[in-house]
Amino acid sequence: MMARNSEEQDIGSVLKAFVKENKLDQGLNHVNVKEVWYSQMGPAIKKYTTTIRLKEDTLIVSLSSSVLREELSYGKEKIIRMLNESLGQDLIKKLILR
Repeated sequence: MMARNSEEQDIGSVLKAFVKENKLDQGLNHVNVKEVWYSQMGPAIKKYTTTIRLKEDTLIVSLSSSVLREELSYGKEKIIRMLNESLGQDLIKKLILR
């Protein structure tokens, strides 16, 4: 019979440690930001979103509609708050719409 490790850890803790140790945070954050952008902003905005990039604490979103870009620019602070809330962390400090 095999002896069990006396220091049992849940899988979430092990994965978090692995991500941190291997410096994968930035890549996972980038994937999460894209998913959250699409889910929070809805299908209409997803249709006009061409690229999403997270560069440090700045989210850069390229949109194919200048009218939509102008409309969203009025609510940047609200969008940042909504995205950070969905991400569960204050990852985004600035939003650039192109």
